[in-house]
Amino acid sequence: MSKTPRILLIYTGGTIGMIKDFETGALRNFNFDELLEHIPELKLLDCEIETTSFDTPIDSSNMSPSYWVVLAQMIETNYEVFDGFVVLHGSDTMSYTSSALSFMLENLAKPVVFTGSQLPIGDLRTDAKENLITSIQIAAWREKNHPKVAEVCLYFEYKLYRANRTTKMNAEHFEAFNSPNYPPLAESGVHLLFNDDALYRPNRRKKLKVHTALESNVLLIKMFPGMRPETMAYLCDYPELEGVILETYGSGNVTNEPWFLAAIKSLISKDIPVINVTQCSGGSVAMGLYETSVGLKKLGVISGKDMTTEAALAKLMYLLGHEISVSSFKMLFETSLRGEIS
Repeated sequence: MSKTPRILLIYTGGTIGMIKDFETGALRNFNFDELLEHIPELKLLDCEIETTSFDTPIDSSNMSPSYWVVLAQMIETNYEVFDGFVVLHGSDTMSYTSSALSFMLENLAKPVVFTGSQLPIGDLRTDAKENLITSIQIAAWREKNHPKVAEVCLYFEYKLYRANRTTKMNAEHFEAFNSPNYPPLAESGVHLLFNDDALYRPNRRKKLKVHTALESNVLLIKMFPGMRPETMAYLCDYPELEGVILETYGSGNVTNEPWFLAAIKSLISKDIPVINVTQCSGGSVAMGLYETSVGLKKLGVISGKDMTTEAALAKLMYLLGHEISVSSFKMLFETSLRGEIS
């Protein structure tokens, strides 16, 4: 590696990369090759910065697994050339994408920092500059000739989080993200303070392995009082269905009406994994703690433990993309692969 860290800035789209067109007043994407013109402070950073972007930047609401593959391959192609990566991404689906990348990039030993903003980079009150500058600093931070951070993470409004522990909590505040079940990896104030105990420790002897096989024929069902048996039956009857995530109440509880348990039993009998995650913003699934989750446990429903919905969905797609036996699937899902489970 060179003495001066080399950072690759990847723009996928989103609010952070927009400026106002003075003629029309509309927001438009700007050319990231002109980045230094908009943020001259980047010249003061002790690193070399290069930029690249999706051929056609997208709104993050249009994000999909096919774009996750493109992003993973961009990192794979440039992995040996750069010391760290900063991904600029729309905030709405950032937790989904960054969670997916954490699973797709096995044996990652360099930082991949996702960031974005609530206001465009050209706005007078933008949060984009601080988010971007600090993300680059984090990606370039080295200790004992190794990257300080060696995982997929997410930086937003003075806090660095493990990406697969995050969820977007607010559409208006600058503090848009939260990590309900895991502490921040670092906090930015007068000094940038890292939480060494929280950082992921990779095996640096292993080579990066990039996984691009993802199965998106999955279903996320948020349980609610009054769900009709016919609705559940219709959803579960989708012929191409490969996996289901149930967002349940509290510590993994849901109705124990016979029609519901029959629907779950039918799915599992077809070797379709069913995952239980909580609707609560914090806490963990603990099936069997209450009578209303005993039935799920007996049927073989998989516990999402304290995973976020975003991480559970990404992990489900990732594991389904591999040839894994039914018995191994449950074991792997309930095991922390990238620090996504406490």
